[in-house]
Amino acid sequence: MKLPKYLLASSDKLMTFEFISEGKKGFIHKLVRYQPTNLKDVYNLAFGDKDHTTGNIDDTVISNSGDSEKVLTTVVATVYAFTDRYPDTWVYATGSSVKYYQV
Repeated sequence: MKLPKYLLASSDKLMTFEFISEGKKGFIHKLVRYQPTNLKDVYNLAFGDKDHTTGNIDDTVISNSGDSEKVLTTVVATVYAFTDRYPDTWVYATGSSVKYYQV
């Protein structure tokens, strides 16, 4: 099955990818970065909105722009590109939308 995805731009080493999400809240720049961990050949997948001031990923923003399936399909496409380039690596990813409650 082929799902729609956004056009990707990447760094030469395929460690950073950028794309523009287009939804009901307009255009939102997104970043995906593969960051080495302290384990050999294990990389963290970092993803979120691009902070235009710092150029870093803001993974605390919830865009809720109505295109989450297309965004997720695009992020998965980066996993395929990254692991095609680096076939002996493992990719680690977790969500950051954890809610904390004070007890």
